[in-house]
Amino acid sequence: MNAEFFTALELLEKEKGIPQAYMMEKIEAALLSAYKKEYGNNTNVRISIDPAKKDVRMYQQKEVVEVVENPLTQISLEDARAKSKRYALGQIYETEVKTKDFRRLSAGSAKSVIIQAIREGEHRAMQEAYESKRGEIITATVLKIDSETQNAVLDTGTGRAVLLKGEQIPGETYTVGEKIKVFIQEVNKEAKGPLVTLSRAHPGLVRRMFELEIPEITDGIILIKGVSREAGSRTKISVLSREEGVDAVGACIGAHGMRIDSIVRELNGEKIDIVKYSEIPEEYAAAALAPATVLSAEMISDRFCRVVVSPDQLSLAIGKEGQNVRLAARLTVFKIDINAEGLEKPKAADEDYKPAEENLYTGDDSAGAPEED
Repeated sequence: MNAEFFTALELLEKEKGIPQAYMMEKIEAALLSAYKKEYGNNTNVRISIDPAKKDVRMYQQKEVVEVVENPLTQISLEDARAKSKRYALGQIYETEVKTKDFRRLSAGSAKSVIIQAIREGEHRAMQEAYESKRGEIITATVLKIDSETQNAVLDTGTGRAVLLKGEQIPGETYTVGEKIKVFIQEVNKEAKGPLVTLSRAHPGLVRRMFELEIPEITDGIILIKGVSREAGSRTKISVLSREEGVDAVGACIGAHGMRIDSIVRELNGEKIDIVKYSEIPEEYAAAALAPATVLSAEMISDRFCRVVVSPDQLSLAIGKEGQNVRLAARLTVFKIDINAEGLEKPKAADEDYKPAEENLYTGDDSAGAPEED
């Protein structure tokens, strides 16, 4: 029986990722709970679990005394010496308890504790597995689509997790059995709520794709300085070369666009503007408005830039419903106003938009200006 017990623990660790030490601790608590139900809370017990010998034993303990006042916790010296002459006053007398003799209620209590321990162990093992991959991309298999919420249940290889509708790329549809890449955005350490937050809409998905697809980024030759994204529509990503002679933008695009094309395909055609980062604010703001061509840019204050474009570039610079300038503002963390050359009154693009620093993804939990070298 004991050999089977330890074999089961080994299988739990191998298949569920639940450490044997954790389960032994919980099983000891379960046996203690069963014993207390069987013999009462005022009795004493010692539980011995020996993995090396694959042995589990339980001993009822009583103190050796001259005069017994509590027979549940004490035994007379005379009765103790009837078993062994070596017993002396104050020593502990032990009698082995057979768990097979427990009543159904006591055994049921132990079983409940062990089942709960397995559930908690599975939860903790999955939590640790996800935590080690936080901020990473994993490939998951679609198991089910909720017809009402459109949430997708995924098999992540570690367990099951839900890709919420709000974390999906707008317009995407999934089929059961399809494999998709998802970004592990958050891992919940609380008992309530989803264990992990998966996303295909988070800017971090694009960032990690670039880090995985572009060798120069992996090697640290090129740095990603910022990402702003409206999932399913457009992303702007700024890059900086740390080596003279290496074109950061060209390296990310690749020969004949092969590198960027693989990322765009994974994002189902989402447009990606690769922007050359500059420490000079005016240059950075002008580059961020790509694909529009900027004639001039001037910083009015630390976080306010006014640019001038030719009239035929005005709509391109602003973008449909202000998207282009909005993403540029998030990328640079500047408020950007656009003036068409030759107009007497400056044309303010998206005047009500105030760039929020928390919308700038820089690869960590901090918000604010682009990363430093």
